[in-house]
Amino acid sequence: MSILFSNPPWWENKESRGLFRKKRWRRGVRAGSRWPFTYIGRSSPDKSKTKDYIPYPYFLGYATTYVANKIDKDKVFFRDSIALSESYKSFYEYVDTIKDKIEYFLIESATPSWKHDFELIKEIKKKYPHFKIIVAGPISTSDQEWDMDIIHSILKGEYEKNVMKVLNGQSGLIEHDLLTLEEMNNAPFPYYDKLIYDKYYDGNPIPMNQLTPQAHLLTSRGCPFKCIFCVWPAAMTGNDPDGENKRSVRQYSSEYMDGFIDQLTNEYKFEAIYFDDDTFNIGNKHTQEISKVAGKYNIPWFAMCRADTCKKDTWVTMRDNGCKGVKIGIESGSQYVVDQIVNKHLDLNYTAQVVDHLRSLDMSVHGTFTYGLPGETKEQMLETKEFIKNTNFNTVQESGTAEIEGTPLHTLNKKELKNYPGASLNADYDRQKDGGKKWQSLVKSLQEN
Repeated sequence: MSILFSNPPWWENKESRGLFRKKRWRRGVRAGSRWPFTYIGRSSPDKSKTKDYIPYPYFLGYATTYVANKIDKDKVFFRDSIALSESYKSFYEYVDTIKDKIEYFLIESATPSWKHDFELIKEIKKKYPHFKIIVAGPISTSDQEWDMDIIHSILKGEYEKNVMKVLNGQSGLIEHDLLTLEEMNNAPFPYYDKLIYDKYYDGNPIPMNQLTPQAHLLTSRGCPFKCIFCVWPAAMTGNDPDGENKRSVRQYSSEYMDGFIDQLTNEYKFEAIYFDDDTFNIGNKHTQEISKVAGKYNIPWFAMCRADTCKKDTWVTMRDNGCKGVKIGIESGSQYVVDQIVNKHLDLNYTAQVVDHLRSLDMSVHGTFTYGLPGETKEQMLETKEFIKNTNFNTVQESGTAEIEGTPLHTLNKKELKNYPGASLNADYDRQKDGGKKWQSLVKSLQEN
């Protein structure tokens, strides 16, 4: 048995951008992104430029080494064409070099990329008819009819164990089978090599945007919160498309993370570490322990956080151990939207206080917001603009709300959801799958005010 874990190219077209209307390629990111989307980047096919947003493909990377640890490692291949800014031609040239060694081909996909990816899958099956194609990622939760003449297996959720089931003879739709906490902490570290280690980049928060190469890591899997649009806790690290089941978080031990960071920093030279958990700072004990581990390596580090899941003293521990900045997911500047539509239950007044506290610690704060939620009014979107204006962020991220398979937002199209009483599919709601494109359509309307 042999397998290629692949994150194939995703290019769309050239679009004008900037004062001089220079045409640049619209490119997509899928594996590694909670909300796959397209954006106008600096790179072009086979011409990679730094500082295009490229996340590390976590589930793909972990599954690669997990399987390699179970079978002959020489029969496990990994190709991140997104990180390489690879053209389709170069991608197929690579596959041609190993086609006789490959039996299984895995791609991780989601709603925003599925139309593109299925066309690619059909082309791959045509060129390499002996490949058994495995589809993983949030698209696996779709209730569509799968073309089983083309697709061999569909894997729901994080897929280390499910890939092994396929390699051992199973096929078709395979339900969630997550790693236990013990299995997770005994699993091998995710895949890195010299070809890709320096390709991953996230421009926020500052000063991370000036630091490259960056190591993108997870210290946990899952999140107990139930934001309406959030993909991974609903579809990948859990199975909760209605937002009504219990969600949990599994945290890597400090010993596991110490070994992982030690290995990475011994093999590669990183200028920054980014902990890209759904919520890095859940609980003071874990947050403080991981902070102290990170502090041993004397590398600036950053984390994706929530404002209200640790004590203010814990932020100090983070700062004292090398944390230079954080992202904080806020979603809206309207308390009604946060509570009744998103179901985040985050106190915005307290959040503003935490931002001030972090700035007083000389940590940068990047706030993330989304617009175009179901039932959200234009006036509420403008409340978000006002909240951003009146809060002491260094930078903010504003995006359109994407509707992706497996989330309560997608389920809302089928039934009302009790945990999201303010969410409604009114005439103004745009069922856009690509948050980048949705934001473009919203910007002009908001600027008119």
